[in-house]
Amino acid sequence: MTHFLYLFSGLTVVMLTLPLVLELALVTAASLLPQKRRAEQDDEDPRARQYPLAVVIPAHNEELLVARCVRSLRESVAMSSAVRILVIAHNCTDLTADEARQAGAEVLIYNDPAARGKGFALSHGFSHALAGGSQAVLVIDADSVVSKNLIHSVQATLAAGAEAVQCRYEMESSSEKPSSRLAALAFRGFNVIRPRGRQRLGLSAGIFGNGFALTRKLLTDVPYGAFSVVEDLEYHLTLVMKKKKVWFLEGSVVSASLPASSQGETVQRSRWEGGRFHAARVWTLPLLRQVLRGRLRLAEPLFDVACLPMAYGVFALLLAACIPVPAIRVYALFSLAVVAAHVLAAASAGPDFLKTLGLLATAPLYIIWKLRLLPSIVRGSKGKAAWVRTHRDSNFRSIS
Repeated sequence: MTHFLYLFSGLTVVMLTLPLVLELALVTAASLLPQKRRAEQDDEDPRARQYPLAVVIPAHNEELLVARCVRSLRESVAMSSAVRILVIAHNCTDLTADEARQAGAEVLIYNDPAARGKGFALSHGFSHALAGGSQAVLVIDADSVVSKNLIHSVQATLAAGAEAVQCRYEMESSSEKPSSRLAALAFRGFNVIRPRGRQRLGLSAGIFGNGFALTRKLLTDVPYGAFSVVEDLEYHLTLVMKKKKVWFLEGSVVSASLPASSQGETVQRSRWEGGRFHAARVWTLPLLRQVLRGRLRLAEPLFDVACLPMAYGVFALLLAACIPVPAIRVYALFSLAVVAAHVLAAASAGPDFLKTLGLLATAPLYIIWKLRLLPSIVRGSKGKAAWVRTHRDSNFRSIS
């Protein structure tokens, strides 16, 4: 009886963690492959500067940060006269619209209490931008800054024929707290290593909610109708089901800061991970059916949407390593090695490699913190998309 319980527990862990292990093994190994084709097109091509692009900035009570975002974009626009910077002041009760206008942006005030959530602001902004003649929209969050090459790189890549692009999205720690710095490392794995690996495999890189661009043609073929908490994931899965592809522009960077306060961290992670749990419930079976019908290119999106957050996966694998069933222990140890390889790849993709590795000593505390978030994450998995602004550090530094 005891052996049966051990075996049952071990198989349960395998079923829960296998999508994560397969996803990390696939994208981490692929990220080491040489790039077959350069995604970013020639930044010196003067024709690309005439590609009509609208930068859409959804903003909900962002009076402290929106002006900095607009100024950063204006520096990136440089010599291009074909770029509009459009701030969607969505259900704002502060001076977001005034701050954005003074910084040089076009402002569209959108007040609709029934339309709560970033997805509604994006849909409204996309319609306005395309009606004004833009051939593509680029989404930049109001709390972000961009590298100086970003606008022209996006223009050049879209002008060369790409229908969708995702720039490198860095979430940087706004404090020296180990939990915040570990979160930044985890995001680098999610936002850099995964899309890099997908691109090397010829797959769609993904959409991460900030720094992504979509052409008019794509939005005509696949209208934007994503209104959940994880509207970016929802729309990307819709794209891959329609056989569309997103290109990864790793050399073009959009950067934002993680929440400065513990409360802000808790709110943000609960909403994001709760949203991903909701997406897993909605999308896992449809993707699995397509894979079983022979659409093997959807296997990676299936692994991605079905996988546990990494902290929970590591905790489950550590428990599995203690189960006295040899096959389960071998699986757990191999899987932990895959996780370690992914973490090393993420650390090597950012600054201060050795200092970052030193953070891993605090990983057990981070996992405990994540376990304490589970009740909030379960509440957040109900799929409601109300837009709750997360407090961030208004002194976050710019990037070049």
